[in-house]
Amino acid sequence: MISYRVELHRPQAHLYRVTMNVAKPAAGQRLTLPAWIPGSYLMREFARHLHALEAKQRGKRVALVQLDKSSWQAQCGGSGELEIGYLVYAFDTSVRAAFLDGERGFFNGTSLFLAAVGHENEPHQVSLRGLPSGWQVATALPALKIDSRGQGQYVASDYDELVDNPVELGKFWRGSFTAHGVPHQLVVSGAWPDFDGDRLIADSKRICEAQIAFWHPKLRAPFSHYVFLLNAIDDGYGGLEHRESTALIANRRDLPQRGRAEASEGYIKLLGLISHEYFHTWNVKRMRPAEFGRYDYSCENYTELLWFFEGFTSYFDDLILRRCGLIDDSTYLRLMAKNISSVLAAPGRKLQSVAQSSFDAWVKYYRQDENTPNATISYYTKGALIALAIDLTLRSEKSGSLDEVMRALWLRSAGGPLREADIAQVLKDVGGRAFDDELAAWVHGTDDLPLAELFQRFGISMQHDAATLAERLGLKINESALTGVRVNQVQRGGIGETCGMSAGDEVLGIGDWRLRRLDDALRLVAPGGTANWLVARDQRLLRLPFVMPEIGSTGAVRLSTAAASARPVESLQKAWLSG
Repeated sequence: MISYRVELHRPQAHLYRVTMNVAKPAAGQRLTLPAWIPGSYLMREFARHLHALEAKQRGKRVALVQLDKSSWQAQCGGSGELEIGYLVYAFDTSVRAAFLDGERGFFNGTSLFLAAVGHENEPHQVSLRGLPSGWQVATALPALKIDSRGQGQYVASDYDELVDNPVELGKFWRGSFTAHGVPHQLVVSGAWPDFDGDRLIADSKRICEAQIAFWHPKLRAPFSHYVFLLNAIDDGYGGLEHRESTALIANRRDLPQRGRAEASEGYIKLLGLISHEYFHTWNVKRMRPAEFGRYDYSCENYTELLWFFEGFTSYFDDLILRRCGLIDDSTYLRLMAKNISSVLAAPGRKLQSVAQSSFDAWVKYYRQDENTPNATISYYTKGALIALAIDLTLRSEKSGSLDEVMRALWLRSAGGPLREADIAQVLKDVGGRAFDDELAAWVHGTDDLPLAELFQRFGISMQHDAATLAERLGLKINESALTGVRVNQVQRGGIGETCGMSAGDEVLGIGDWRLRRLDDALRLVAPGGTANWLVARDQRLLRLPFVMPEIGSTGAVRLSTAAASARPVESLQKAWLSG
């Protein structure tokens, strides 16, 4: 048995104290802390926040020798319980690490719990006590003996289960619901007083019931309980999936408001996040890349399949919202159009395949900079479009659907490790033909997907709005009346790059005119006319000559349904969007 005691040592200094006990240590017991957390593919180096380590055995100090960035060896004998104490600095508000102050606590086990090498498969016990008055505990960890606030002892079957269950601490709002017999908790920290918890509970229940029914027509989920941990902050968005829970961050303005019936764009985005992370309960936490059969927490775990596990999840997250009636057809198509526009606006889609993007996640996706769109493609966004293309192809050929493919993959893998060959085989089984050419072109190639043609089969037209000036110049910008126009990104091969603009430039004016909004330049220089941009860069003023581009229609994508469609087309569309 490996046990831990977690104390809020000095909340004002953001310090947890952890005491670890190894009942039967090996001689020279090794201890390690994960360098990353599953679901977030970047070496986070959590050991940088761990300090003041000390060890004791039979009441005497034991030397700890550091072996590398996140491993230590205790100079202990092979008999007698080993006790290790240490502090963890916790001031990361993300879903990936740990946080503590006088108002709230949160942690993932990968940030707090050293692993005793050789004992990872043994039961692990956690004790949480001494919480401030009014504080509660929320976690999906199995409780061993706890009080009404959640203080007490929790147990995990092994180290993997221990670190796959985040813990929320504080004075939070809590609600509950049952989805097809499975109890769910929803915890919200940081909400405003007018937060409509009843609505969030009702909408989350619809999402969960739809997804359980999606995966299991007999409505038997592979888990006995589930917990949503949502931290509402001033500005933020994201989530991290776990087997029986998820940690979420959202803008508190996006929470539903009592007395407001309409769903804001922010609230729809939050529901999409909830849907996304819940879908991961099956797709990546259970059915997962074969390379993730057993995590190695010390180094990168590479796979080329994130386009499937993240991308296909990104396809179904909003589609589930449509199917359970939380959004309508027009809203869903608008969300899909936004995704298509994002992919088409990235020159990197012509350079990097989604298989390569998946493999490179460790050094590229989580380390984005101003050149990222020029050199890479997101396995989330293009992966979702590949799922869309496959689904529409199967349905239009009347050979099945991607729904059937996902369920068949679940059965084929027994809810476990999966390889690309499994995906290809199930596509063949469901579709009645091989999809090798599509996988080669769409997953391992860099050509654009035939979405316009596929949409047409479903009575949906794909058109482009007129491009903004920024789009015509190949720029991503921020602009406001106070700060003016600032360049964030310069697209490879665009007019902005040709005339010499760089990320970080402040566009002050054009010709003899001061600019507050970039599109005002359209009233000052006619298409085909020449002028000079006046930009500020590193305290220097530069004049960059350019030719005003012609008005084009290569802007954002717009999807719309035909006013009147043939009955077979209407039937295809309804089956796709309604499930």
